[in-house]
Amino acid sequence: MENKTKIIRTWTSPENAAVYRDMLVNEVFPEVKRKGVDGLESVRISIQHKRHEVEFFLVLQFESLDAVKSFAGEHYEIAYIPDKAKEVLSRYDEKAEHYEFIDELVFNP
Repeated sequence: MENKTKIIRTWTSPENAAVYRDMLVNEVFPEVKRKGVDGLESVRISIQHKRHEVEFFLVLQFESLDAVKSFAGEHYEIAYIPDKAKEVLSRYDEKAEHYEFIDELVFNP
Protein backbone atom coordinates (compact mmCIF):
# COMPACT_ATOMS: atom_id res chain seq x y z
CA MET A 1 0.00 0.00 0.00
CA GLU A 2 1.29 3.46 -0.92
CA ASN A 3 2.12 5.68 2.08
CA LYS A 4 0.26 8.96 1.53
CA THR A 5 1.22 11.94 3.66
CA LYS A 6 -1.63 13.61 5.53
CA ILE A 7 -1.37 17.20 6.71
CA ILE A 8 -2.86 18.48 9.95
CA ARG A 9 -3.59 22.25 10.06
CA THR A 10 -4.23 23.90 13.43
CA TRP A 11 -4.96 27.29 14.92
CA THR A 12 -6.65 28.71 17.98
CA SER A 13 -9.13 31.48 18.62
CA PRO A 14 -11.11 32.47 21.73
CA GLU A 15 -14.32 34.28 22.62
CA ASN A 16 -18.02 34.17 21.80
CA ALA A 17 -18.00 30.40 21.96
CA ALA A 18 -21.60 29.61 21.03
CA VAL A 19 -21.72 32.11 18.16
CA TYR A 20 -18.36 31.03 16.75
CA ARG A 21 -19.09 27.30 17.04
CA ASP A 22 -22.41 27.75 15.27
CA MET A 23 -20.72 29.78 12.56
CA LEU A 24 -18.06 27.10 12.02
CA VAL A 25 -20.51 24.20 11.92
CA ASN A 26 -23.36 25.82 10.00
CA GLU A 27 -21.67 28.39 7.77
CA VAL A 28 -17.89 28.34 7.40
CA PHE A 29 -17.14 24.68 6.73
CA PRO A 30 -20.35 23.91 4.81
CA GLU A 31 -19.40 26.82 2.53
CA VAL A 32 -15.86 25.44 2.19
CA LYS A 33 -17.31 22.09 1.08
CA ARG A 34 -19.78 23.78 -1.30
CA LYS A 35 -16.85 25.53 -2.97
CA GLY A 36 -15.48 22.09 -3.74
CA VAL A 37 -12.26 22.05 -1.71
CA ASP A 38 -10.87 18.65 -2.57
CA GLY A 39 -8.76 16.86 -0.01
CA LEU A 40 -10.28 18.27 3.19
CA GLU A 41 -11.00 15.06 5.06
CA SER A 42 -12.15 16.20 8.49
CA VAL A 43 -12.49 19.14 10.86
CA ARG A 44 -12.17 18.68 14.61
CA ILE A 45 -13.37 21.51 16.85
CA SER A 46 -12.20 21.52 20.47
CA ILE A 47 -12.52 24.12 23.20
CA GLN A 48 -10.74 24.93 26.42
CA HIS A 49 -12.48 26.99 29.10
CA LYS A 50 -10.04 29.56 30.40
CA ARG A 51 -10.51 32.13 33.12
CA HIS A 52 -12.10 34.87 30.99
CA GLU A 53 -12.60 33.22 27.64
CA VAL A 54 -13.20 30.04 25.72
CA GLU A 55 -10.36 29.10 23.38
CA PHE A 56 -11.07 27.12 20.23
CA PHE A 57 -8.56 24.67 18.82
CA LEU A 58 -9.35 23.61 15.26
CA VAL A 59 -7.68 20.65 13.56
CA LEU A 60 -8.28 20.20 9.86
CA GLN A 61 -7.02 17.06 8.18
CA PHE A 62 -6.10 17.25 4.50
CA GLU A 63 -4.94 14.51 2.19
CA SER A 64 -1.86 16.51 1.14
CA LEU A 65 -0.13 19.88 1.24
CA ASP A 66 -1.55 20.57 -2.22
CA ALA A 67 -5.04 20.13 -0.73
CA VAL A 68 -4.15 22.68 1.98
CA LYS A 69 -3.08 25.10 -0.75
CA SER A 70 -6.36 24.59 -2.61
CA PHE A 71 -8.16 25.52 0.62
CA ALA A 72 -5.97 28.39 1.80
CA GLY A 73 -4.13 29.55 -1.30
CA GLU A 74 -0.45 29.90 -2.05
CA HIS A 75 0.11 31.76 1.25
CA TYR A 76 -1.33 28.82 3.17
CA GLU A 77 0.58 29.73 6.36
CA ILE A 78 -1.93 32.52 6.95
CA ALA A 79 -4.95 31.41 8.97
CA TYR A 80 -8.28 31.43 7.13
CA ILE A 81 -10.60 33.56 9.27
CA PRO A 82 -13.70 34.85 7.44
CA ASP A 83 -14.54 38.50 8.06
CA LYS A 84 -17.77 37.52 9.82
CA ALA A 85 -15.77 35.35 12.25
CA LYS A 86 -13.32 38.20 12.89
CA GLU A 87 -16.28 40.27 14.09
CA VAL A 88 -17.02 37.86 16.96
CA LEU A 89 -13.47 36.91 17.98
CA SER A 90 -11.46 38.91 20.48
CA ARG A 91 -8.22 37.47 19.05
CA TYR A 92 -7.01 34.65 16.85
CA ASP A 93 -3.80 33.15 15.55
CA GLU A 94 -2.85 34.87 12.34
CA LYS A 95 -0.81 31.90 11.18
CA ALA A 96 -1.84 28.29 10.82
CA GLU A 97 0.53 25.51 11.81
CA HIS A 98 0.98 22.46 9.61
CA TYR A 99 2.05 19.04 10.79
CA GLU A 100 2.67 15.84 8.91
CA PHE A 101 0.26 13.25 10.29
CA ILE A 102 2.15 10.04 11.00
CA ASP A 103 -0.14 7.80 13.01
CA GLU A 104 -3.39 7.47 14.91
CA LEU A 105 -4.10 5.03 17.70
CA VAL A 106 -7.80 4.29 18.23
CA PHE A 107 -8.64 2.26 21.31
CA ASN A 108 -12.45 2.37 21.34
CA PRO A 109 -13.67 2.37 17.74
